[in-house]
Amino acid sequence: MERRLLEDREVRAALGSLKDWTFSEGRLRKQFTFPDFVRAFGFMTRVALVAEKMDHHPDWANVYNRVTVELWSHDLGGVGTLDVEMAREIDRLGG
Repeated sequence: MERRLLEDREVRAALGSLKDWTFSEGRLRKQFTFPDFVRAFGFMTRVALVAEKMDHHPDWANVYNRVTVELWSHDLGGVGTLDVEMAREIDRLGG
């Protein structure tokens, strides 16, 4: 996949195929809620393995059973094609 910065209209169009993701302040965001901390941490571990393989790492935070994920490409200065692909993978893992 070609790695490039997406225009805002392209990001908003991509949101149609992403469940519960939002786009604001130049980032894709989603909060995941799990039954407990162990399941939240397991999700983060699965995402970390995919992120390493894709060489694209999320900004995220974990508080007990909640994981908040933000995706944007630092080097591109906004949301790029790899961010949308990563969001799809994250949904597949824990959506």
